[in-house]
Amino acid sequence: MPNDAIKQQITDEVAANPILVYGKGTKDYPRCGFTAETIEFFGRLGYPFEVIDVLEDMPKRAALTEMTNWPTLPKIFINGTFYGDTDILAPMAQNGELATILRATFADRPVPAPVINLR
Repeated sequence: MPNDAIKQQITDEVAANPILVYGKGTKDYPRCGFTAETIEFFGRLGYPFEVIDVLEDMPKRAALTEMTNWPTLPKIFINGTFYGDTDILAPMAQNGELATILRATFADRPVPAPVINLR
């Protein structure tokens, strides 16, 4: 069973980041296709998001699985709510539900302009 300190760390990380992805690797170096897909998905949306690499942190991965009842990575939190992964969010993006959630999440937060790579 994961310890309370790890669960508190996760709770704090989720609270500190409007969009948080727990995955395998980082934004710059995703280490699995699903994490890369999730990074690309959020990159297209234009809202700031963070990725925390839990590939080799088995105690944290176990705590996340216990806290979310979701066995796989990545695990996505928006405004403190767990949403699963992009298999759940992609249909929500298509039907407009995700846009509503993101507008509400960032209503009182400054959102930097998206970076556009022209290469």
